[in-house]
Amino acid sequence: MIREQATDKRTLKTIRCEADLVVVGGGLSGVCGALTAARAGIRVVLVQDRPVLGGNSSSEVRLWVLGATSHMGNNNRWAREGGAIDEILLENLYRNPEGNALIYDTILLEKVMSEPNITLLLNTAVYDVEMDTENRAGDSNRIKSGRAFCSQNSTTYELTAPLFCDASGDGIIAFQAGAAFRMGAESKNEFGEKFAPSADYGELLGHSMYFYSKDTGKPVRFVPPAYALDDITQIPRFRSFNVNDYGCRLWWIEYGGRLDTVHDTETIKWELWKVVYGVWNYIKNSGQFPEAENLTLEWVGQIPGKRESRRFEGDYTLTQQDIVAQRTHDDAVAFGGWSIDLHPADGVFSEKPGCNQWHSKGVYQIPYRCLYSRNVANLFLAGRIISASHVAFGSSRVMGTSAYVGQAVGMAAAICTRHQVRPATLTGSLLKTLQTELMKTGQHIPGLRLHDEPNLVHEARLSASSELILNELPPDGPLIRLHHSAAQMLPLTPGPVPKLTFWATADQDTVLTVELRRSSRSDNHTPDVTLEARQISLHKGKQAIGLRFDAQMTDTTYAFICFMQNEAVSVQGSQLRMTGLLSVFNKTNPAVSNYGKQEPTDDIGVEAFEFWTPERRPNGHNIALRSEPVLQPFGVKNIHNGIQRPTNQPNAWVADPGDTNPTITVQWDSPKQIREVVLHFDTDFDHPLESVLMTHPETVVPFCVRDFVLCNDRNERIYEQTNNYLTRQIIRFDKPVETRSLSVHLNAMNGAVPAALMEIRCYE
Repeated sequence: MIREQATDKRTLKTIRCEADLVVVGGGLSGVCGALTAARAGIRVVLVQDRPVLGGNSSSEVRLWVLGATSHMGNNNRWAREGGAIDEILLENLYRNPEGNALIYDTILLEKVMSEPNITLLLNTAVYDVEMDTENRAGDSNRIKSGRAFCSQNSTTYELTAPLFCDASGDGIIAFQAGAAFRMGAESKNEFGEKFAPSADYGELLGHSMYFYSKDTGKPVRFVPPAYALDDITQIPRFRSFNVNDYGCRLWWIEYGGRLDTVHDTETIKWELWKVVYGVWNYIKNSGQFPEAENLTLEWVGQIPGKRESRRFEGDYTLTQQDIVAQRTHDDAVAFGGWSIDLHPADGVFSEKPGCNQWHSKGVYQIPYRCLYSRNVANLFLAGRIISASHVAFGSSRVMGTSAYVGQAVGMAAAICTRHQVRPATLTGSLLKTLQTELMKTGQHIPGLRLHDEPNLVHEARLSASSELILNELPPDGPLIRLHHSAAQMLPLTPGPVPKLTFWATADQDTVLTVELRRSSRSDNHTPDVTLEARQISLHKGKQAIGLRFDAQMTDTTYAFICFMQNEAVSVQGSQLRMTGLLSVFNKTNPAVSNYGKQEPTDDIGVEAFEFWTPERRPNGHNIALRSEPVLQPFGVKNIHNGIQRPTNQPNAWVADPGDTNPTITVQWDSPKQIREVVLHFDTDFDHPLESVLMTHPETVVPFCVRDFVLCNDRNERIYEQTNNYLTRQIIRFDKPVETRSLSVHLNAMNGAVPAALMEIRCYE
C-alpha cells in the first residue's frame, strides 16, 4: 500500500510504503527473493539504489551469472540453480543468446514489473533505519521502518513492514539496524579452516571493472585521459592483455582489498578507471597490437563490481568444512557449488595468481540458519552478506548461489507472514513447509525429495505410451580422439555391471586403459573411486571392445566408463542424446588457477582429484555403446519420485525414440476436480546459461518439450501449449476439470532427442 503524505514547500515530498516484506537491494538475490515472496502471496517493496536491476549482472557492471555449474569447469553435474533464477536465465537464453547486457536488463525489469504484489522503487537509496526496541515476547530488537531517498524525483519514502530483507551487498540496512557482522578474514584457528589466508595474501577481495571494445572498420585514434595509468608494467600480468579479452573475461582487473571496501568504493573506482584507461592506451598506442588499429573503446563500467565487504552473523556460520566435507543440515534450503575462490587483496597489482580456486567434489547444502540475523529479530539476510566465514564466502558469494538463497528468504518471509512468526522461530513443521514449498517451485535441495501430500498423482495409476530401454547408443556419431581421457556416465543400480561393448579406432597397435570408476558419494559426480581397470590390446584400425568388469555396484549411482588418454586411439561417438546421460572429458581449464586439481598438501588439507566435464556444443554427443542386459532407469514412476533433475539417476520418464505420440496417463479410481496441473521439463541443468558476454549456440534447450496437450478421460483437449522453453509450466483452470484421468501428450521437442518429463503434479 502506498500513501502520499501532505507536505509544505520547504520539505521533500514523502511517500509511505507499507508491505509485508521490504527487500533492500535489487541485485539477483533481491530480485529472486522478491519474486518468490510475491508469487507466494505477500506484498513486497523492492528498493534498488540503481536505475536497473541485477546488481553485478546488470548492464552497469556486466558480470556473467555463475553458480554451482559453470563453463569454468567443475564436477557438479546438473547443478544449475532452479526456481526464479532458472526462469530468468532461460528467458535470457530465448531472447538474448548473444548475451546483450541491455536486453538482459529488460528481462529483469519485466519480471518484477509483471508481479502485482511488488512495488519497485528504482534509484532509491535507504539511508536511515528506525528501530522498535519495545520488549515484546522475545522480539526486543526489530526494524520498525526505513527511510529512503530517490534522487530522480526528490522524494523520500518511509518503508514499513513486519519483515525486512537486506540483499544490498554491503548490508546497508542490516548495518544501521545494529546487526552483528564480520569484515575481513578469520584466523585459521577460529573455525579450523586451513584455507584461511595469510596477512600477505590479504583479508578482503577487491572490486573489478570491465570494458568493451568495438571494430569501427577504420583506424581509430585514442588519446588517454590525464588520469590513465602511465606505466602498465606496474601490473605484473600486463603481458596477459590482448585485443580478444574484454568484459568479464578481465575479471582479474581487481583492486581494493587492502582498503575499506564499503567506504572507499569511490577511491577504488578511480584507481580501476586509471587501470582500464591505461590498459587501453597500452593496447592502442604501444605498437604491440597492430590488430587493434580499428578498435574503439565502446564501454567502460561506471561503477565497480563489488566482491566482498560485510558479512552478517546468523544462528549458524557456513565454513570451509561445510563446503569441502559437504556437511548435511536438517534446515537445508539451498545449495552452493562454486569453488572456494579467494583472490589476493592487491588484485591486479599482486605478483600472485589472480585467484586460488579449491573445489568440493560436489554441491553443498546451505542451512536456513545462515539467512537471518542472530540479533535483529525481523531481518533476513540474502546474497553475499549471508552468515559465512571469509573462506566459505569465497564460494557462496557468486550470483547464482546468491539468487538461490534469496529465493529461500522470499519463501521463508511468506511463511513467516502467513503464520505470524519471526525468522528464527520458523522451525519444526514450518521449516518442513518451507522446504516443501521451495521444492514445489523447482528449488532443488540436495538430499531432499518433494513429498507433497495434496498432489493427486500420488494416489493415481501411471502408464506411458513407451519407456526408453537403453540397450544401445548407436555408433553413428563422430570419432572422439583421446587427446584427453573420456568417459561415458551410465546410471547403474546395485549388482553386476552390465557387459558393455564400445568401438575404437587405433592408428597403430597399442594398449588402451579402460577404467570403471564411480564417486565416493552416490549423489556426487566426481569419479574419484576406481573400481577396476582393464588393459585392452588394440590392433590398427576399427574394432569392437567388449568389457566385462568383475566389480559390482553397491548402490544406485552413476558409473564412469573411462577411456584413458591415448593419442593413437579414437572412440566412436553416438548422436543419440537423452535426458540424464552425459559423456565427460578429463580436461584442464587455464582460467582456473589450480588447473583442475587440488594438490594434496598439508596447507590445503584436501586430496587431489580430477575434473571431468562435458563438452559445451550444440550437437554434443555420448560415447557409442551396447549394454547387456539393458539399462532401464527411465520409467514412468520417476515423474513422482520427488526429484526434478538428474542426481544419482536420471529421475525422468523418457520415451522410446521411435514413439510418435509420447504420452503419460494419470488415472484415478474416482473422478477428481482438477484445478491445477504442474509440469516440470528437462532444461538441462548441466548447462550454466551465463547471462552476458557468453554467446549461446542455441536459443532453447533441446531436451525441453516444446509443444504439449492435456486431455481428460474423454480424450478432449483441456489445455494446449506451444513454444515452451521453460522448466516449469503451471496450468490453472478457471473452472475445475472433472475427470478420472489426465493424459499428457508431448507433441514436439526443442531438439532431436527423445521426449522426456521430470514431474507431473495435480491439485484439486
